[in-house]
Amino acid sequence: MPEQRVVDADYLLLEAPRERKFITGAQAMAEAVKRANVDIAIAYPITPQSEVMHLVGDLWAQGYLRDYYRAEEEYGAMSAIAGAVRGGARAFSATSGPGLLRGLEAIASWPGHRIPAVLGVLTRVVNAPLSIQPDNVEIAYLLNCGMVVLHAENQQDVFDFTLAAFVISEKVDVYIPVAVCTEGFFVTHAKGYVNMTPEDMKLPPRDPYKAPVPPTDCEIPPARIQRDAPVQKSNFMSYLIHAVWQQEVWASNIRAMKYIYKYLGGPIEVVNPDAEVFIVASGCAAAQGREAVRYAQMEGLNVGLVKVKSIRPFPEKEIREVLKKAKAVIVPEHNIVGWLAKEVKAAIPDNDKVIGGPRVYGGMTLPVELIMEKIYDVFGIKKEKKVVV
Repeated sequence: MPEQRVVDADYLLLEAPRERKFITGAQAMAEAVKRANVDIAIAYPITPQSEVMHLVGDLWAQGYLRDYYRAEEEYGAMSAIAGAVRGGARAFSATSGPGLLRGLEAIASWPGHRIPAVLGVLTRVVNAPLSIQPDNVEIAYLLNCGMVVLHAENQQDVFDFTLAAFVISEKVDVYIPVAVCTEGFFVTHAKGYVNMTPEDMKLPPRDPYKAPVPPTDCEIPPARIQRDAPVQKSNFMSYLIHAVWQQEVWASNIRAMKYIYKYLGGPIEVVNPDAEVFIVASGCAAAQGREAVRYAQMEGLNVGLVKVKSIRPFPEKEIREVLKKAKAVIVPEHNIVGWLAKEVKAAIPDNDKVIGGPRVYGGMTLPVELIMEKIYDVFGIKKEKKVVV
């Protein structure tokens, strides 16, 4: 096994020296796993995720993980992750698009079973006709199951969010899974600069007894949550137990926010807080929004950016505060349904100023010019529209 020393989580995430590397998003996620002291990773291949779990498999071969295998399919992989975590292991998996949907029944049960696993979601088109290209509509399917959902803009975010996810998920007052999402290909297969912690340092091992629910060991039998007669067959008990448990899962989700502040600098990043018009974006759309702000400021237009890092818990209070004086809010997205625009509209009282779009989907890129067209419209500037190829 490679020589790695255990260091305090706060030191590793906040204080340890960093070395700059030029790597892909897939490599960044694997490098975070290398430093996370993971016990087991369970894989099933699907593009564009396959590169991540291939690299994690290499880590197992090198001795950084205790166990690794390829499952029979995604439902089996995500069910096995739950079993490993209930048994006390620190576990990781990753998937994409249709793979996420196939494993979703198991994934959606993780929060209720208090499974502090980390899941990489490398997004792609999920609907017919078949395509493997980037589209993040699948994130919408994760928003109502109770897990923490982070959305990475670039390779640096992928590394930071993934490493922090292991720490956040295992906090006793959280103890639910964390999904680290980013766009496939645009981030996973493209290179960017990443400041990484030393590879000879790793997180402390998971302590499964420092938990709100006990692990399954030789003295504690598996919890009979779903098959227990009082839960299933007594209407009063079923409603009561399930309602209280859902409340606790979502309370745990909200409690994750203080750790997002601690380890990720908060759930949002604001560029030009005194702007008249704001772009609100997450993931790759935030990168294009950043460029649009630069273009706009070069033309003397007072435009700012709100980059949303955490989709669950959603930073309603923070977004309301930043946008309270904005005259317009533009929400570019890499999906057709506009799930982020819906979240922003629900968070602010004067939501008629929210412009849902531009949106690209099916694997299309998001040209900055499309965002600039929305900005020109808001400022009443007439410019000849260019056809973007």
